[in-house]
Amino acid sequence: MTTFTKLTATEAKIFLRSPFMPIAGVLLPSVLLLAIGAIPGMSEPSAAAGGYRFIDAWVPSLIVVSLAMLALQSIPAAVATYREQGVLRRLATTPVHPANLLVAQLVIHVVVALTGIALVLGLANAVYDVPLPKHPLLFMATLLLGVVSTFSLGLITASIAGTAKSAGGLAMITFVPIMFFGGVYLPRPLLPEVLRRIGDYVPPGSQPLQDAWVGTGVQPLQLAALAAFAVLGTALAAKLFRWE
Repeated sequence: MTTFTKLTATEAKIFLRSPFMPIAGVLLPSVLLLAIGAIPGMSEPSAAAGGYRFIDAWVPSLIVVSLAMLALQSIPAAVATYREQGVLRRLATTPVHPANLLVAQLVIHVVVALTGIALVLGLANAVYDVPLPKHPLLFMATLLLGVVSTFSLGLITASIAGTAKSAGGLAMITFVPIMFFGGVYLPRPLLPEVLRRIGDYVPPGSQPLQDAWVGTGVQPLQLAALAAFAVLGTALAAKLFRWE
C-alpha cells in the first residue's frame, strides 16, 4: 500500500467520523427528489418547463446540491481546519508532501458526490420514470467538467481561509449563487431569461447537463466556460494557497 493510499484511507476514516456531510452528500439530493416528486403537478408535463415535467427539469439541479455542499462547504472547512490546527505545517516537515493531503480530500469528496449523483439518477428513473441520459458519454464529460469546475471554486476558498469558521463565510460567496443559478431554490424554467442565460455558463453546468440528458445537444461555448472555470479556478487556488 502506497503512502498516498494509506493517507487517503486515514482521511476517509476521519471524514466518516462526522457522518453529517457524508450522509448529506449521498442522500440529500434523493430526499429532495422524493419531496419534490410528492408535490402535485410536478410529475405532469408543463409548458413552463418546455413541455417536460418539472421533475425531469429539476433532476440536473439536484446534482448541484451534492456538488455545492461537498465542494463549497466541506472541502474548505476540512482544509481550513487542518491549517488552523497546524496539520499542514507539520506535514511540510515530513517526507509526505502536504499536497497529498489535499488530493486525498478531493478524492474522498468527489467519490461521495458521484455516489449521491448516481443514487439520485437511479431513484429518479425507478420512482418517477425519469429517463436516463440520452447522450451518456456527453453527459459524463459534462459532469466531469462540472465536478472539476465546482471543486476548483471550493479550493480557492480552502486556499485562503485561515479557520473553519472563516471558510464557511467565504464559501457562501460562491455557494449561494451556484445553488441559485443551478435551479435549486427555484426551478430554472421559472427564472427570468437573463438569469437562465447566466446560469447556462456557471458551474456545475445545469443547462448543459440537462441538454445532454434530454438529447438536445450541448453548446460548445457552455463546455468551454466550464473548462475555463476548472483551469483558471485550479490555477488561482494553487497561486493563493498557503500552508499556514
